[in-house]
Amino acid sequence: MIANPNPTVRLHADDNVVVARTDLLPGVAVADDGVRTHTRVPIGHKVSTRPIAKGEPVRKFGQIIGFASTDIEPGEHVHVQNVEMRDFGRDYAAGQEVRPTAYVADHERAVFQGFRRTNGKVGTRNYIGVLTTVNCSATVARQIAAQMTLSGALEPFGAVDGVVALTHGTGCGMADSGEGFANLQRTVWGYARHPNFAGILLVGLGCEVNHINFLLDAYGIAQGPLFRVMNIQDTGGTRKTIEAGCAIIREMLPHAAEARREPCPASELTVALQCGGSDGYSGITANPALGHAADLIVRHGGTAVLAETPEIYGAEHLLTRRAVSQKVADKLIERIRWWEDYTRRNGGTMDNNPSPGNKAGGLTTILEKSLGAAAKGGTTNLVEVYRYAELVTAKGFVFMDSPGYDPASVTGQIAGGSNVVCFTTGRGSVSGYKPAPCLKIATNTTMYDRMAEDMDVNCGGIIDGSASVEAMGREIFDKIIATASGTATKSEAQGFGDNEFVPWQIGAVM
Repeated sequence: MIANPNPTVRLHADDNVVVARTDLLPGVAVADDGVRTHTRVPIGHKVSTRPIAKGEPVRKFGQIIGFASTDIEPGEHVHVQNVEMRDFGRDYAAGQEVRPTAYVADHERAVFQGFRRTNGKVGTRNYIGVLTTVNCSATVARQIAAQMTLSGALEPFGAVDGVVALTHGTGCGMADSGEGFANLQRTVWGYARHPNFAGILLVGLGCEVNHINFLLDAYGIAQGPLFRVMNIQDTGGTRKTIEAGCAIIREMLPHAAEARREPCPASELTVALQCGGSDGYSGITANPALGHAADLIVRHGGTAVLAETPEIYGAEHLLTRRAVSQKVADKLIERIRWWEDYTRRNGGTMDNNPSPGNKAGGLTTILEKSLGAAAKGGTTNLVEVYRYAELVTAKGFVFMDSPGYDPASVTGQIAGGSNVVCFTTGRGSVSGYKPAPCLKIATNTTMYDRMAEDMDVNCGGIIDGSASVEAMGREIFDKIIATASGTATKSEAQGFGDNEFVPWQIGAVM
């Protein structure tokens, strides 16, 4: 494939801007009719190709990304200095673009090597988890995991990927009902039943609002050899709890080590679709490539989970048009309305996102960022919408309500059952999400080369024409299969995943 020599790329015939492929100096031709840049335009940023009157929509991807806050001449750098956010009418047209899905025949589906649990669920990793009900038990949980790791107790059990403590900063000083409490309980129980864990030790303090007994009763959880609970107050304090916790995990290790990878169809994969540190190329390269990979996951019978509700705002109509029913579309619209109210009552707006880093990378408004972020969801039908950390049971493309803050969002997706995470980034996000492996997908070659030790896939070739979206999507799909089979990702090799467990906290801290 011949690399594209043009200095800009036009994404849709209706667009009145183009995107810079490289840093543009003044006087560079950006359109066939001789339009030239007035000033320097950074890589990934936008240039106008015709006059845009004050108040007129600015269009990219064939969609509205903002409105001109002043008259814009052809060749001007189009960004925060001359574009503003406004609300505008969107045609939700529920189900209008629903199409039959071309599923791969069962005997032709991709296969990965996974851990099939006794309940039928399939894991891609084999950890023992130490979970906490409250921040007060975080130190004890971390010391249990650290002692098990540093003592060499894991060495005879090579099939166990490790003992990981996942702690958080809430669990008390909160109401014992309502959205925040429900989020936390769904999250903790979602991790406790996750198929990437062979065993779970749940540690509490004993007097917290998020009490262990409440969780056990709410979800009908029974203790067993691979699910144990303990309270620091009942056990006799810090030292005794650490000793008792280590003894419990030593009992779990032989059982966990019996797990063996076996061939499992790709229909057992639930893949979390994420982006962070986005730039002007995210919606052009890595996100649509991941969207193609998500389509392949769905076609092979699996599940792809899009999230980050504030980062589909302004693009939600593209998803409702793919909803399989009015009920599914209404669930998504209701979540959008909830977020509008949530930001308003907290003194913010939906356009508080994008971040300064996103803007430096060329993203001007949340509308522009959302159009690029939604591309991760591919093209198949939207079959269901879930609350944060709710168990995902549907096969196909689904959406989960969550914040745009990456650790909180991924935490919800993993609690819902995602056993692989795919994370696109243009600025260079670094993170991992135990117990699920995380693939990092770069939007541009410059950043990929600079951070190659952290990136798994480079989609930069799409922008210069040396690679296609479809080819990169297939490469990502193949990486997902290899990762699910045990190949370590760059974030796993770097040791990430212990600190990114962040349940979404809603409500007053009391």
